[in-house]
Parts: sequence; C-alpha cells; structure tokens
Amino acid sequence: VIVYNVSKKHNVGTLLRSCTAFGVKEVCLVGSRNYNTFGSHGADVHVQLRHFPTIEACCSYLKETAGCQIVGVEIDASAKPVQKHPFTGNTAFMLGNEGQGLSGKQMRMCDSFVYIPQHGAGTASLNVTVAASIILHQFAIWAQYPERQRDGAKYVVDGNKQRTTGRGVVPPTAEERELLIQQRRTAAADGSDEWLLEQMQQHGGVDGLLQAVAGGDEGQ
Repeated sequence: VIVYNVSKKHNVGTLLRSCTAFGVKEVCLVGSRNYNTFGSHGADVHVQLRHFPTIEACCSYLKETAGCQIVGVEIDASAKPVQKHPFTGNTAFMLGNEGQGLSGKQMRMCDSFVYIPQHGAGTASLNVTVAASIILHQFAIWAQYPERQRDGAKYVVDGNKQRTTGRGVVPPTAEERELLIQQRRTAAADGSDEWLLEQMQQHGGVDGLLQAVAGGDEGQ
C-alpha cells in the first residue's frame, strides 16, 4: 500500500489497522517519516513500513525490486470494479487524497485502476481508509490468504510482536544509516552545516534525525 498525499493524518493509523487485518506485506510512506498512529490500536507494530522521499522513488522500488503492478484506487473511465478481482500477481495499491483523489502524477505511475461501485445517493466517494479496507479485503479473497485463527468473537493477535522503534516514525534501513554516517563524517570534515539542515528536513526535524543516527551510529 502506498501512502502519499493523505491530508488527514489520523487516517494513517486507521489504515495501518486495516493493512494488518488483511495481510498487507508492506506499507510505503512517501514524504515525511513521521505518521500519526491514532486509530491503529497498536496494529502499527504488526505492519512493515518503508520510507521513500519521493513518489518516484517509491514506484521505482515497487516495480523494479518488489515486482509489483501499481494499481490506483480511483473512479476512472478505465477502472475495473474491484469485486471482479482484476489482479494478476504482486500488487501495490495507490491511494488518493481524501478530497481530490489521485493526482495526475500519481495516475501516470499506475499500471491500472480499480474502483468500488456505490449504490446509494448520499455521498460522492468513500473515506480513504474505508475504501482501502474494501480493496484490501477483496484482494485478500482473490489471493486466497488463509483466515487468521479466532478466539471466541475476536481474532488472535500475535503477542510476540514488540515495539522496537519510536512510535509514529519509520526507522531508517541499514543502508540508509550507513549513508547517513558517511554523510555526517563528510560534513564534519568540511565544516558544512548544509548537510545538517537537509537531513533535518528529510527526517522530519531534529528528533527524526537523532533517531536515524542513534539507530546505527552510536558513539561515532
């Protein structure tokens, strides 16, 4: 699932809850590393998140490395109804903005589109998290994911998953940490502060940058 240009930040936490319920492998967060966990009810611990600075970098990774088709969720003339299960394999769903839907740039990066048919006259579209939940449930049915075991009226939650990073921030990968270390050393040798300002912006401020450094560069 690609999370980009979602204006109401509290929607991200609720979206993560749906992602873990329907077996999403990875959530790609584009832009800031920070996100709001409100509504996740702890489900964010069970979802793998990956950060990308731009939507272009995100789509490149999904297509070239993860081998995914990028399917936009949009009411478009070329879109197919999701209940028809027009899927062919590994799929990444591109979600739109709550008000305007997918931007032109996002749509150009999609390989195809799906939409959710509506049957009532009271709303022009669905909330992004509601739409995502319906789409992900339909994909899980098509992919024949095994149903999670139940305990009474609830599904069993994996109690072994523990929070190992700060809440509401995507931690850097090992490769990103190593690059950060090298850049910091170069900046220190050059006496330049431009690197620090750039990294603060990329990591969502001082706290994000400190977490990135502390994650794999203690004592340097």
